[in-house]
Amino acid sequence: MMRPGGRNLLTDVAGLLVGHAGDARLKSGSTVVIAEPAATAGVAILGGAPGTRETDLLAPENTVEVVDALVLSGGSAFGLDAASGAQAFLRESGRGFEVAGHRVPIVPSAILFDLANGGDKSWSRFSPYRELGYEAAANAAQYFEAGSVGAGTGATTANVKGGLGSASLVLSSGLTVAALVAVNAVGSPLIGDSRYFWAAPFEVGGEFGGLGWPASLPADAAAPRTKLGARAGANTTIAVIATDAILTKAAARRLAIAAHDGFARALWPAHTDFDGDLVFALATGASGIAPDPLQTIELAAGAASAMARAIARGVYSATPAEGDTLPCWSTLR
Repeated sequence: MMRPGGRNLLTDVAGLLVGHAGDARLKSGSTVVIAEPAATAGVAILGGAPGTRETDLLAPENTVEVVDALVLSGGSAFGLDAASGAQAFLRESGRGFEVAGHRVPIVPSAILFDLANGGDKSWSRFSPYRELGYEAAANAAQYFEAGSVGAGTGATTANVKGGLGSASLVLSSGLTVAALVAVNAVGSPLIGDSRYFWAAPFEVGGEFGGLGWPASLPADAAAPRTKLGARAGANTTIAVIATDAILTKAAARRLAIAAHDGFARALWPAHTDFDGDLVFALATGASGIAPDPLQTIELAAGAASAMARAIARGVYSATPAEGDTLPCWSTLR
């Protein structure tokens, strides 16, 4: 039987820390996941409008096997600077891939578009994201907040504010799998115009309201609800799926692909031409278990379930702020 880990957070996977930094005036922020020690990583990009840094090195055929950290950030392409800040923090800590007598921290990153969310984006020459990335890395810890924090500070969906969410599962094999996600989707996490979450079948212990399914589905439940005037680069759900299993880079990519099923379970529609939907995968190997084929199937199912729950938890935990362009789930009636 699968159950949440002790924190019900990404950090239930041994060896991972998470930190946030945000700016209320900017209505944006960054989130950093640090792996101690470096972890095997992969990525799967299924949205049509991604924004990324250092994702090519995650291909199974490429040389670098492990990463030191991952960054999720607001700010559209400006937010890619957050990885430079996280990299600076790690370099000061003596972390990185050793080459020719130098250490180069490996920090892949992904961004979401939150420039038009009502925040003040009138910075001067340089954007604030490098500093936000450094601060987020310095804040990394086992416990972290969800909702309108870090990369989820200014996130939105079709009809409510998005947010930063996380969830975990301990599998029957003893492996742990956990998700972290910044929800800024073109689609909706809610069924029709209701307060009910598409992710309801996967909820554990009332973690995002305990509403379950509506007594009957609305007639237009399958009608897509999307952000009006959707355009490439204007949306994105970006996430990390992590496990303490021993995986190769190829297997990590397969885990990232499986976690995308959680997007499809929790958001309607997902993976559109105008989303940059991306999942990074991390495998710390801390369990000492290299999963057999049956355990791999359970791990993939757990990844999808944890991701769906994390998406709903991020939206559920969002909090109101001055200048918001959309309501929070908590204010719906």
